[in-house]
Amino acid sequence: MSVTVRFAPSPTGLLHAGNARTALLNWLFAKKMGGRFLLRIDDTDQARSTKAFEDAIYRDLAWLGLSHDLTDRQLNRMKVYSAAFYRLRASGHIYPCYETEAELDRQRALLKARRKPPIYDRAALRLTGTQRAALEGEGRKPHWRFKLSCRKVAWIDLVRGPVEIDTATMSDPVLVREDGAFLYTLPSVADDIDFSITHVVRGEDHVTNTAAQIEIFQALGGPVPAFAHFSLLVGKTGEALSKRLGSLSLESLRNDGIEPLAVASYLAKIGTSDPIEPHLSLDDLAREFDFAKIGRAPAHFDPEELAALNAKTLHLMPYAAVAPRLDGISEALWEAIKPNLTRLADAKALGALVTGPVTPVIEDAPLAAKAAALLPPEPWDETTWQVWTKAVGAQTGAKGRGLFHPLRLALTGLDHGPELKKLLPLIGRAKTLARLEGKTA
Repeated sequence: MSVTVRFAPSPTGLLHAGNARTALLNWLFAKKMGGRFLLRIDDTDQARSTKAFEDAIYRDLAWLGLSHDLTDRQLNRMKVYSAAFYRLRASGHIYPCYETEAELDRQRALLKARRKPPIYDRAALRLTGTQRAALEGEGRKPHWRFKLSCRKVAWIDLVRGPVEIDTATMSDPVLVREDGAFLYTLPSVADDIDFSITHVVRGEDHVTNTAAQIEIFQALGGPVPAFAHFSLLVGKTGEALSKRLGSLSLESLRNDGIEPLAVASYLAKIGTSDPIEPHLSLDDLAREFDFAKIGRAPAHFDPEELAALNAKTLHLMPYAAVAPRLDGISEALWEAIKPNLTRLADAKALGALVTGPVTPVIEDAPLAAKAAALLPPEPWDETTWQVWTKAVGAQTGAKGRGLFHPLRLALTGLDHGPELKKLLPLIGRAKTLARLEGKTA
């Protein structure tokens, strides 16, 4: 079977970590199966949708490396949804309702007060033609509900296993509002049929919706896709992230210097049986993807864990992968400094330890003077540091921290940093000598 999946964000806000995980899992599955990834912009909510947020969706997905094979937007597809609506109407699967939102709220409140589930009572089905005409004569316009079967709907979920939902425990879903606007459910199903979506991969908050959607697929005569519902993201201590995800938008992570491959590696592995470790390509992540690895427990999102993974990702990155963003830093310098990076932006400051200017800190002037006198001639390589410091130690009696700390302060002005055996050949003899003499170089 040719796999086709979809990611359908609404342009009503920035993509956050939860959205990105949904997009990523769909993309990885499609990639592994040699299938297609559809990006569908769900922009039927015109009051909240903006062009700026839509542009941000494309920008964020491109940054994450998730290319799409085809794209469309729901506003372009109103004729498809209208055709689906009239098919359901003609077959008797939907019915008009005339209650106002206030009336429905009162009904739900009354049911809750009686400790009954707040399920719509289908009162509209008992209206006569005369009663409907009278309501419309009052100026009321109907909203339209899909009539559920009140039977159990079952499927084998690719993450959760066997699932069964009794639609008798649900309200008939509203498909069209009284102003004629389509709500999410009908356009989503109509699109999935029209684009031949084979697998719907999404968060477990949609599990109950799936039962109604399966019945709509069947009512429209379309093939029912396979479903995979994964657990939602929570904080590292288990708290809900719903109100905090704004600070975890892809835009904020990008601005914070987090690498896209670190984000992808993290979101692909949290909540799975695989270890969280850096990957240098989405293809590697796709090869390892398996629904069977996704656990039922909530996925714990820890920004500190992501930051640590970001550092590990940078430590593995080859020069060619980052050279365009390094502002002239050479490959040798990159290899010397990358083990000390937590963000790529740190490379500029660490690179300056070689290119200068560095203001030395002379902690032990006699030691620095002796070290300057013992500097070997060039050319230097990574063995030079050991040969030189061994000679300085023999002449001064200094060893351990008493030897290496003063030399690091003199050469870099810092008490920590990249390995000096790698930095020394790049700094060169002239700058090394000047810094040992206390001169900025």
